[in-house]
Amino acid sequence: MKRIYVKEEWCLGCHLCEYHCANANLGGGDMAKNLKSRTINPCIQVEEDGNICFAVACRHCEEPHCKKACISGAISVEDGVVSVNRNKCVGCFTCILSCPYGCIVQSDGGAVQKCELCTQNDGIPACAAHCPNQAIVFEEGRANA
Repeated sequence: MKRIYVKEEWCLGCHLCEYHCANANLGGGDMAKNLKSRTINPCIQVEEDGNICFAVACRHCEEPHCKKACISGAISVEDGVVSVNRNKCVGCFTCILSCPYGCIVQSDGGAVQKCELCTQNDGIPACAAHCPNQAIVFEEGRANA
């Protein structure tokens, strides 16, 4: 299964992945118009530690702790993609607490959100497609990742 991998040595810390992610999850189109005067809420987060920058996104675990912790059954796995059904989410945030990677965040609507590999946007995840330095890649699993 294809996954998102981050090459932290190539990450510029520009945060463009966050903007493209937020725009894709708003339906795509003109990013400047969609995000103007709006606080973005991306599913990918750029972290900075000294001189190192890296993007954090869901790892789509084979046995996700978030799914086990979800009391409402809102988190499911289909074809290796861990997804959240926002209509089922009760906003208890146990999934946020159980994710060892910090990849689940509260959404604007009270439910949670996480990277779903842009499955609803038909294709390559927006963060990987628009990373100016190819620090984020979408490819088949790597043994050393």
